Amino acid sequence: MTNPEIGKSVTVDGIATNYIEAGDAANPPLILIHGSGPGVTAFANWRGVIPDFAQNFHCFAPDTLGFGYTDFPADIQEFDMARWAAHLVGFMDALGIAKAHFIGNSYGGALTLALATRHPDRVDRIVLMGAAGLNFPLTEGLDTVWGYQPSLETMRGLMTTFAYDPALVKEEIVQSRYEASIRPGAQEAFSSLFPAPRQRWIEALATDEDKLRALSHPTLLVHGREDVIVPYDCSVRFNTLIPNSELHIFGGCGHWTQIEKRDRFVALVEPFLSA
Repeated sequence: MTNPEIGKSVTVDGIATNYIEAGDAANPPLILIHGSGPGVTAFANWRGVIPDFAQNFHCFAPDTLGFGYTDFPADIQEFDMARWAAHLVGFMDALGIAKAHFIGNSYGGALTLALATRHPDRVDRIVLMGAAGLNFPLTEGLDTVWGYQPSLETMRGLMTTFAYDPALVKEEIVQSRYEASIRPGAQEAFSSLFPAPRQRWIEALATDEDKLRALSHPTLLVHGREDVIVPYDCSVRFNTLIPNSELHIFGGCGHWTQIEKRDRFVALVEPFLSA
């Protein structure tokens, strides 16, 4: 049986990088960056919205360095934003993408900001969804995500933490994320990314606020009001810092805006990117 989480592969600085591609190559490129939970893959994060965005954009959703089905380099003791951003630039170079729109979820939002401030010419419009990238006190929810120890029951509980309405967490999602988290070497790799004490990793993901004030890219901020992983205050703060930004907060929504408010999310993001 074919695993839909395994898409195409491209070698970036010697690292086999897994990615999902969809849409017409004649359309503007759109890169979607996933979050940092256990068992995460680009497919798991974005499968519900890629078919919509692929109607007007050439979509690329990579498993970033250290996640999913992208190789985990054995020589790396810990990751930092410079390394993640360099891998993303290498991914774009390998596929001949000069410049792209970005949608970044959680950690993926922090990575998008790191890329935009380091390589502004490679980034067009930005959508940040439940994004990290600022200093904030470690939440119990995020501590639980980064401290995950594999079991099906633990994964089920973790997935219900992401969503405001637990009924939205289908068993298919739980099972696929759990199975991805127990692949050989997967838990060892994941647990090495954000070991305790974990407040330092929030700080490591953060972009300097002066750099955010200098960011000129049009930016759409989307957040769930009931998010217990990354508080919506972060997006409010981003909105005060990033000059050309707008903010939409969904009530009755947790950390999974693209799942919990799928139709409204697409309706907000598509015209913003197409403007």
